[in-house]
Amino acid sequence: MKHWMRRAAALTLALGLTATASAKDTLALVVSTLNNPFFVTLKEGAEQKAAELGYDLIVLDSQNDPARELANIEDLTVRQVKAIMLNPTDSDAASNAARMVNRAGIPLLTLDRGVTRGDVASHIASDNVAGGKLAGDFITEQLGQGAKVLQLEGVAGTSAARERGEGFAQAVAANQLQLMASQPADFDRTKGLNVAENLLAGNGDVQAIFAQNDEMALGALQAVRGAGKSVLIVGFDGTDDGIAAVKRGLLGATVAQQPELIGRLGVEMAAKILAGEAVEAYQPVPLKLITK
Repeated sequence: MKHWMRRAAALTLALGLTATASAKDTLALVVSTLNNPFFVTLKEGAEQKAAELGYDLIVLDSQNDPARELANIEDLTVRQVKAIMLNPTDSDAASNAARMVNRAGIPLLTLDRGVTRGDVASHIASDNVAGGKLAGDFITEQLGQGAKVLQLEGVAGTSAARERGEGFAQAVAANQLQLMASQPADFDRTKGLNVAENLLAGNGDVQAIFAQNDEMALGALQAVRGAGKSVLIVGFDGTDDGIAAVKRGLLGATVAQQPELIGRLGVEMAAKILAGEAVEAYQPVPLKLITK
């Protein structure tokens, strides 16, 4: 952290910058995918805060492809943007992108998902472990200890998937839930449908499904309806579609993140770094459980 503070302070002194951005100040946001409402909302929050603070903001979509992500980062280092906010496609694979940013001497911030290796000035994200446990505890409240559950996991290798799974595992152990199967569906609605169909076929007496994001939860909902079953489904993220499904009684609950706030805080932390101000290494964003 001190490394970034010294670098930012020196930059501020050399260019005569203040906390208010100059017309030439450009920040960048590299998003894992914009084919997901959560990340679209995150992007919109970043755009709003950048406009408020007078920064230009470049947004690049990695389309869930680590190779494209690395190419996006390389492009931004050539453009010499002031700071880069990265929402990784894969926490392990993104380490190469992080190191590239570090070598370019550009402050790096991570949003929602972290990177396994690399020098990160600040990580802005929800407490995914707490959220996963919140989902498991809710299932227990509704169905009692020992309930039979399935889990749809996110993209393997992402910190969000690992942490949400870790929190859910804590709830499974504490509440003696029977985890019948757990399988990745890559945070994708269509994959969530297909994986849930397969899991339902082999686990006919399942009582609940925890999906590590709302897109997979909505896919699971289609699968459950198609199978003619009554299964409690809990999602994660609190997207507009997810919340609407909860309010209609289609999903049992969603663990709501605040993607707009994550995006806004990312820009705010970047601005503070460039102004030579101290920032926290981890900036937690509150979660809440949304039920009908």
